[in-house]
Amino acid sequence: MTVFLKGLIIGLSIAAPVGPIGILCIRRTLNQGRLYGFISGAGAATADAFYGCVAAFGLTIISHFLMEQRLWIQFVGGLFLLYMGIQSMRSVPSTNTRISSSEGLLTSYLSTFILTITNPMTILAFIGVFAGLGISSGSNTEAIFLVTGVFMGSLFWWLLLSNGIGLIKGFMNNNLMAWINRCSGMVLIIFGIVALIKIYL
Repeated sequence: MTVFLKGLIIGLSIAAPVGPIGILCIRRTLNQGRLYGFISGAGAATADAFYGCVAAFGLTIISHFLMEQRLWIQFVGGLFLLYMGIQSMRSVPSTNTRISSSEGLLTSYLSTFILTITNPMTILAFIGVFAGLGISSGSNTEAIFLVTGVFMGSLFWWLLLSNGIGLIKGFMNNNLMAWINRCSGMVLIIFGIVALIKIYL
């Protein structure tokens, strides 16, 4: 199995489990269109690639710093999840699927990037998967192919998810989408509360 293919599988497996990023991607796809959902996923894929870099290149200084500061990072991530959850519950569904502005896309990208990057436990997931597959810090060229595979695998998942959800959007009315907003907002708030509680455990 090539290094790139291993990275592709890792990126796909890290991104696929449904969590707060998946909830956000689904909600944004339903409310704003497939492009917003995909760009939201791209923010998470970028953060995954960063953590993949840390694991692949053996950047112990960065990984140690992230773990030492994980409580503060998790605190920020928990608060951001609460904010996103409240915003989701208060948002009003729109039937307009046109992309309103690049600023909205940038916000979608950065918000999921921040949510993913403020989860320092992701680095442990990458280190664990790398160890399980017998991947060690080889040459820089191999590490680059590995990280590229991680990014592409994660990006591919978000492309599948946003397009899959986009297909069923046409069967939903505003009332149903409003309930989806409230439910997804509540889930995000729960994720945020759990993240904050874990700081004290």
